[in-house]
Amino acid sequence: MHDLRVVFMGTPEFAVPVLEKLIANTNVVLVVTKQDAPVGRKRALTPSPVSDVAMNHHIPVLKPKRLREEYESILNYKPDIVITCAYGQIVPKQILDYPEYGCINIHASLLPKYRGASPIYQCLRDGETKSGVTIMYMDENLDTGNIINAREVAVLEDDTLGTLSQKLSHMGAELLMDTLPKIYAGENFDLPQDDEEATMTHLLKREDEVLDFSLPCEQVYNHVRSLNPEPLANTMINGEEWKIVAAVKCADVAGEAGRIVAIDKESFTIACQTGGLKVLKIKRPGKNIMSVRDLFNGYDAHKLWHIKVGE
Repeated sequence: MHDLRVVFMGTPEFAVPVLEKLIANTNVVLVVTKQDAPVGRKRALTPSPVSDVAMNHHIPVLKPKRLREEYESILNYKPDIVITCAYGQIVPKQILDYPEYGCINIHASLLPKYRGASPIYQCLRDGETKSGVTIMYMDENLDTGNIINAREVAVLEDDTLGTLSQKLSHMGAELLMDTLPKIYAGENFDLPQDDEEATMTHLLKREDEVLDFSLPCEQVYNHVRSLNPEPLANTMINGEEWKIVAAVKCADVAGEAGRIVAIDKESFTIACQTGGLKVLKIKRPGKNIMSVRDLFNGYDAHKLWHIKVGE
C-alpha cells in the first residue's frame, strides 16, 4: 500500500495516531486540517496537533476556511483515497466523487448510534458500557454512509473523555490498517446503516458543562467524567464557578439536591436527587487544578458547610 496516494483530513489529538499509521504505511501526499486556533490565556494562534505531525514529516498542509471553496487544491494532489478523522467540516461532493477508492471516515462510535460531533462525550454522559470505532464510506450527509468495518470496546466505570478517547483513537488507527488492504483489493464490506436506529450528538455548548444535581448521582458522575480533561463540568460555589475535575458517586448519601452535606480532609460531598457526588479534585477561577486536600490548606472548609451549590 506504500504507493497509495492518500489525502488525510483531521484536526485534534484524536486523529494523530491515524495519521501516523498512514504515514508509515501509505503515501500521504497532503494533510487538510482546521485553521490555527487561539490557545491559552494569551490566545496565541496555534497549529492543530495533526498539522504539527504533517509538518514534522514534511508533508504539505492545507488549512481551508471553507472546504467547499478550496476543493480543487485538494484534487490537484490526485488522491487515490481520502481519509478523514475528526476533521470538523463537511466534505463536498466534488471531493467525495473523485478518489478511485472513495472517501472514508473513522468515527468514534458504533454507528448508527451517536452520529455527529461529540460521540465520546455522549456515550459517557449516557452511561454506556460499550463503545467502539466505525470505518465508513462518506456521503453528503453527516455520518450516514455505508459501514466498511467496526470494532467494539468496553467502557469502564472510571473511563473519562480523555481515557476513552485515547482507547478509541488507537483502536481506530489499528482498525484502519486492518481495513485498508481490503478496500484496496475491493474485498471490504459495504453495509447500509439502519437510520431507524440512529442517534445524533451535537457540538458542545457552554450550558452542557453545567452540572444538574437534581439528577441521580449516577448521571451527575457520568456528566463529570464525560467532560474530563476538558472543558470540565462546573457548578457555582459561593459565587464562583468551580470546575469539578474528579469525583466518585456515593449511593448512601441523603439530603437536599445541590446541598453540600459532608466535608472531610480530602473531599466534600454534594447531595443529588438520589445519592451524592463526592468531589476529590477541583479547579477554581484563575487557579490550577488541585486536590480538595490541597484546597483546604488555604481555603476555609467551613465556608462550604451545608451551602447550596449552583446558585
